[in-house]
Amino acid sequence: RPVFLRDLWPSNEEIAALLPASADPALHRGAYADVQNAYPLWKQVPFTPGPTFRWDERSTWIRKPPYFDDFTLELPAFRPVRGARALAILGDSVTTDHMSPVARIVSGSPAGEYLAANGERPDQFDNFGTRRGNHEVMMRGGFAHTRLRNLMVPGTEGGVTVHQPDGERMSMYACAMRYRAEGVPLVVVAGAEYGTGSSRDWAAKAPALLGVRAVIAQGFERIHRSNLVGMGVLPLQFADGAGPHTLALDGSETFDVEGLAAGFVPQQQVSLRVSRADGSVQQVPLTLRIDTEIEAEYFRHGGILQYVLRQWLAAPDPSIARAA
Repeated sequence: RPVFLRDLWPSNEEIAALLPASADPALHRGAYADVQNAYPLWKQVPFTPGPTFRWDERSTWIRKPPYFDDFTLELPAFRPVRGARALAILGDSVTTDHMSPVARIVSGSPAGEYLAANGERPDQFDNFGTRRGNHEVMMRGGFAHTRLRNLMVPGTEGGVTVHQPDGERMSMYACAMRYRAEGVPLVVVAGAEYGTGSSRDWAAKAPALLGVRAVIAQGFERIHRSNLVGMGVLPLQFADGAGPHTLALDGSETFDVEGLAAGFVPQQQVSLRVSRADGSVQQVPLTLRIDTEIEAEYFRHGGILQYVLRQWLAAPDPSIARAA
């Protein structure tokens, strides 16, 4: 017969009988009795005392992120997505590792070039997992997985895309920075199961910092969709059957999200206006995948971080907001 977990799992009585023999408070007290002196190397780390953390501009490990640059107590104005370009057009089952890999940082990559320019040797680059406290590194790792396939650049793998309208091929990071300088918003277009894998926060943070304003996909993994909203990135879902392949997108198009204004409601219907290089225009129905009113509130604030800070600053007693 089939074996179920209940057949293998110990009963409550068996667990209760073992706990007195295994849970000895003296073990905990002994392990932590001299924890302040157990690791002398920590005491050698220089620090500057003070009420707030002092960012070291020379550090390649921990940098002050830009999430609160230009922060005010007022809600930001609603920003429509108009004249956007695709940073990437992707297929099905794009994972969070494709969006933000934890692999070793190699020489010649955007992240490697940044670290080298800041005095690090290649043997000191380490990997994206350990450099996650430096947004400059993690931005350069956005969509940089060596097996990522961007349909805008057929026959290639890796973090490569094409800048439009000149058609120049370059890294995702370099392209995003050029579009930022030009004032062009970005979108990512993808197939089904976008965001599968571990619930990696940088899979939403990196696209947001690169300037991606919306991800338009055939379907989203639940946690990643929520993380996109939390970082102020619109998740938009194609109607059944539509997707990057059926629309024959190649990256030369511009995109406008229509029907979305400051007074949007969760899961409302909107439209994607696709303007092609030959002058033709196509309207594509979409569903706004901001699914709940609290998610809508996060997005109106620019993201969950800004929402929490405004709630904390507006509380009559900051300790109440801190507890919340």
